Amino acid sequence: MWIGTSYALAAGLMWGLVFIGPLLLPDYPAALLSFGRYVAFGLIAVPLAWADRAKLAQLSRADWLEAARLGLIGNIVYYLFLASAIQQAGGPLPTMIIGTLPVLIALASRLRERGRGDAALGWTQLAPSLLLIGAGIACVNQVELDALRAAPAADFGRYAAGAALAVGALLCWTWYPIRNADWLRAHPDRSPRAWATAQGLATLPMALAGYLGWMLWASFAEPAFALPLGPRPERFLALMFAIGLFASWLGTLCWNAASQRLPTALVGQLIVFETLAALAYALALRGDAPAPATLIGAALLVAGVVWALRTPRGLRLA
Repeated sequence: MWIGTSYALAAGLMWGLVFIGPLLLPDYPAALLSFGRYVAFGLIAVPLAWADRAKLAQLSRADWLEAARLGLIGNIVYYLFLASAIQQAGGPLPTMIIGTLPVLIALASRLRERGRGDAALGWTQLAPSLLLIGAGIACVNQVELDALRAAPAADFGRYAAGAALAVGALLCWTWYPIRNADWLRAHPDRSPRAWATAQGLATLPMALAGYLGWMLWASFAEPAFALPLGPRPERFLALMFAIGLFASWLGTLCWNAASQRLPTALVGQLIVFETLAALAYALALRGDAPAPATLIGAALLVAGVVWALRTPRGLRLA
């Protein structure tokens, strides 16, 4: 239980980095950030695949197709939505929408497990932690919404577009961890590290095709944009490979390890660590101290996770 939680915490701290990438490169299109990140992820996975070649050889054609589906929806499409949302609405709004993931994943997992007749965490065990997490998210969201309303030059049309895009990212990342956990729990003998590497390898050709396709489109539609690496190539490359290594590969590895050790409904709640990390990084980047309500919200989020970890042992392993 605690080893699995530690892995989920590490994944959340690294995944929080993806929320500040678009803020550090505001002049780069979201599509380029998404394709660039996953080209970097795939290139990082290539040498790692040699170390895991024996374990990767055990994967069937169906496993590789599943890795490709996870890579397309949970990686490329998700980050395309998220980066677009952050560029349209800034960091706080997408962060607070994505912050509903723990509740949404827990509920979706519970409904799926109940429909299959599997043993699962009961509603009475889920409810207290879900309520605490929901209250925490509400506190943090209220602070950010007040800040948006107070902005004199706020463009609510852009905010609305950003919110819609963030909902798209939310749906992608509700599907991804449930589907990924299903595969891992169905293959307890497989290496989480090799599965993370397999997703990187499966994502690489799709990301590379997208990158080349975007450059072809941009050469006609945006001739002023410096191709192939944009106006700040050193920062772009450094950020893409940093996010590709820490958020995409190492973060996925840690999440896979957590998913093998914890029930899906519980591990879904632990995505709260990503929300906390993203808020902390965004506030640090802005140079703002957290408001009292933000601190209360963070405390409630943590309390919800701690409550979830106090679930009776028989239900923990459902």
